[in-house]
Amino acid sequence: MKFDSILSEINGFGKFQIKLVLIQILSRITLPGHFLLNNFMAAVPTHHCDVNALDNGDVFGNLTLSQKLTVGVPVQQDGALSSCQMFSKPQYQHLSGSKSGEDALTVQCQNGWVYDNSTFKSTLVTEWDLVCSRKWMNKATAAIFFIGVMFGAPVFGFLGDRFGRRPLLLVSYLTSLTFAVLSAFSTSYVMFVIMRFFTGMSLAGISIISIVLNVEWFSVENRTFSGVIISLDWTFGNWLLAGIAYCVNEWRMLILTVTSPLILAIIAWRWLPESARWLMANGKADAAHFYIMKCAEMNNRSKSMATITPRALIESAEAETGPMKYTFVDLFRTSEIRKLAICSGIVWYGVAFTYYGISLNITGFGLNPYLTQFIFASIELPMKIGVYFFLEKVGRRYGEMGTLLLTGLCLFINIFVSKEKWVVRTIVAVLGKSMSEASFTIMYLFTTELYPTVIRQNSLGYTSFLARLGVSISPLIMLLEDVWHVLPAVTYCAVAVVSGLVASLLPETLNTQLPELIEDIEKPR
Repeated sequence: MKFDSILSEINGFGKFQIKLVLIQILSRITLPGHFLLNNFMAAVPTHHCDVNALDNGDVFGNLTLSQKLTVGVPVQQDGALSSCQMFSKPQYQHLSGSKSGEDALTVQCQNGWVYDNSTFKSTLVTEWDLVCSRKWMNKATAAIFFIGVMFGAPVFGFLGDRFGRRPLLLVSYLTSLTFAVLSAFSTSYVMFVIMRFFTGMSLAGISIISIVLNVEWFSVENRTFSGVIISLDWTFGNWLLAGIAYCVNEWRMLILTVTSPLILAIIAWRWLPESARWLMANGKADAAHFYIMKCAEMNNRSKSMATITPRALIESAEAETGPMKYTFVDLFRTSEIRKLAICSGIVWYGVAFTYYGISLNITGFGLNPYLTQFIFASIELPMKIGVYFFLEKVGRRYGEMGTLLLTGLCLFINIFVSKEKWVVRTIVAVLGKSMSEASFTIMYLFTTELYPTVIRQNSLGYTSFLARLGVSISPLIMLLEDVWHVLPAVTYCAVAVVSGLVASLLPETLNTQLPELIEDIEKPR
């Protein structure tokens, strides 16, 4: 008997599934807290050179702070003080408004920087002076974190398919908590980025295993709803991050605070069920029967299990799956699944590259970062509700293709909108962010439906690897604005459009049963 048939009998969306989703919330709300943490932890406050090095014990020492800046720091074309340059000698003539000496020799900051602490008490930038010639090191913190996620995805994907969803989730919880705490107590930049790498690697397990565990317990007719409901964890986590960052403006405490829900997740893990679908696929019929009975009892469908025994389950599992062990190589074994792996990998790269390109650049809209983060998070809720109804009527393929192309259109429009028109820029950016978020939501559900049970976790690991490759590169794209100020936006736009076109090559999965074997992929759905 197919597992989908059993699940329909015992109610594929009841109290058991609701409990599963609620337990998972505790760990999943930490994901946006870490994935978007650089918006606050690595924020760059207004800064200028420390001009105390110009104090020669004469007139300079008697000047007010404003006067010291006037004679010590050159002014840029927009009227703001230079962030990276200072005069080699005090220009006292500037106190009288004289323009003489405009060509006075300027040098790089000689004695460090002074930062505006009115918004952020401390960030990575103020801790290790990651500005001017070292600003790439600030961008690198996000890139290294996502490289960790990139490597963690296939590792946990493989282990999740080999040893089960439940034990690997506990490993993810414990390692994520450990490395996050160590990163908060880092004593050097090098120690910090190493700890962030392993934090990202550990969080990858929570990200990909939890979504698979949830989807595998929902019936065919409720799978769309489950995918959207699970994605709301990210929205709640986004809201939580905006609130926490507003209240906690010191980067070390901010890391500890956004990580704290994992303590509750570790406690609640004991009530988390294993995937009965995975247990059946791996010949563990007794354990599968145990969890199926628990599901039936909680959903008041115990009578439906009267004729289903562990022996019947193991016979069904052996007939369907056989003894074969599967690896990443099997994603490219046959022509159809090879096409599936290549196309879904390209789409995932584009989805993640574009989403984080928007989400990790929340400045430049005329609003403070907390409000921008809150607006970006708030638009996700109505968008995800709309996505549910759209997916039920139109399907996954056209939904994914449409949201990516619309994301590219919004990015294209904002290229031509000046920063002075910040209201228009914000509206277009929020629409682009909502479309990008919708593409992420659809693609997670789409991927779990595209691949068979025997390699589903491996496939999530593979696609997540490519997605995080895109994410790790995405923050560094902003450095291209030094070459041409619109080049980052052009790059994000092009990637969104190309990946949207590739999404049209994927098969539709609306109202289809989840495939169990690779051979099922070769058959018409």
